[in-house]
Amino acid sequence: MHMADALLSPVVGGTFWMVSAGMIGLSAKKITAESDGSRTVLMGVLGAFVFAAQMINFTIPGTGSSGHIGGGLLLAVLLGPWRALITIASVLCIQALFFADGGLLALGCNIFNLAIFPAFIAWPFVYRPIAGDGRSPIRLAVGSIVAATAGLLMGAMSVVLQTSFSGISDLPSGTFALFMLPIHFVIGVIEGLVTWGVLTFIARTDPALLSCTAKPNGTRLVTTALLIAAMATGGVLSLFASTRPDGLEWSVAETSGSKELRTSPGTVHSLLARIQERLALLPDYGFRERRAGVPEGAPDLAVNPWTSVSGLSGSMLVLLLAASAGLLLRKRRPEAGEP
Repeated sequence: MHMADALLSPVVGGTFWMVSAGMIGLSAKKITAESDGSRTVLMGVLGAFVFAAQMINFTIPGTGSSGHIGGGLLLAVLLGPWRALITIASVLCIQALFFADGGLLALGCNIFNLAIFPAFIAWPFVYRPIAGDGRSPIRLAVGSIVAATAGLLMGAMSVVLQTSFSGISDLPSGTFALFMLPIHFVIGVIEGLVTWGVLTFIARTDPALLSCTAKPNGTRLVTTALLIAAMATGGVLSLFASTRPDGLEWSVAETSGSKELRTSPGTVHSLLARIQERLALLPDYGFRERRAGVPEGAPDLAVNPWTSVSGLSGSMLVLLLAASAGLLLRKRRPEAGEP
């Protein structure tokens, strides 16, 4: 559900840039004031895991579309909302700058949609009342699925509203919402199942991680397992990801009736597109390249080896960025006795 710049006006895109930047600044302030920095190392590893997991687009039968997890709820449960926001922002920045996944103008909207809703609404108001401390397997399952679905649906509706407020595309908001919400409901349920699976493993390994107030005990084992999962997912499983359009792209195509969206881009869009084109080392993660002379719609037979390079390098970049952010904020925390 990574928005493209073509859906947004500079005013709407710029507004959400400021909102997201303000929330990141507030998150940094909150993290700096924390007395427990034991979850800092998890920011990098979980960021790498979410980056790799987002590369795995799964086919949604009967629709011609695909979906991928957002990861915001999982991060909020394990890191708390403030660290989750900065970690998701790290993922989205790497995706936009180096892989051209999501527009630069849309970056603020993407951070808002994929981080704010799951971390600051779905986690405290849906997940926590249902799942509690995570000791009940049934409550943990229900909380994970309901909260992940709620967070994704709120983000999907936000995309519709942001597109409508921008007014540069010909997408009727009512029809757009009718396609966006059902497809993202399905994606949300699948994300909830994935979240439940990861949280179940952690509940058996280090249950203190499921409580934002308790100090984790077995972080090293969890960190190692998540890092191995990130490398395996980004380096191997990404080769088998669905190449069908994701839920947002599919909804846009179904609403407009065309694969080419009619918009009114301006100078800002052109400038940002040129910047992104120069920065993106592996646009679209180097997924399958169509062979010359193969008709449109024919199946791809060759797997682009650069997909693995994208998965591994992107995961490492996110790990370094998110972990560095956490460490810098922890170092800024005043020592005991200092003013």
